[in-house]
Amino acid sequence: MARKGSVENNKKRARLAKQYAAKRARLKAISEDLSLPEDERFLARLKLAELPRNAAPTRVRNRCEVSGRPRGFYRKFKMSRIALRDLASEGKVPGVVKSSW
Repeated sequence: MARKGSVENNKKRARLAKQYAAKRARLKAISEDLSLPEDERFLARLKLAELPRNAAPTRVRNRCEVSGRPRGFYRKFKMSRIALRDLASEGKVPGVVKSSW
């Protein structure tokens, strides 16, 4: 089980990223638009830099929904490899069966 603080910080980052997504996308589009004057693009970059760091989507870490483990993460199931194996063995993950040949 991951530390509770790590999981909570990650949830906070995800919430901030969602909250600032529209504003960040608008400022980024302005700063990358070469048809606009250079000073306007520069101001957009400055405003982008003033946004909270944790509002950037790259700061959000994929974590297991069950255990909070940050590594060995399967996006399809939103679980770590360990939690997936345990739940799949118990038959609690739909569509997953133990392979045998």
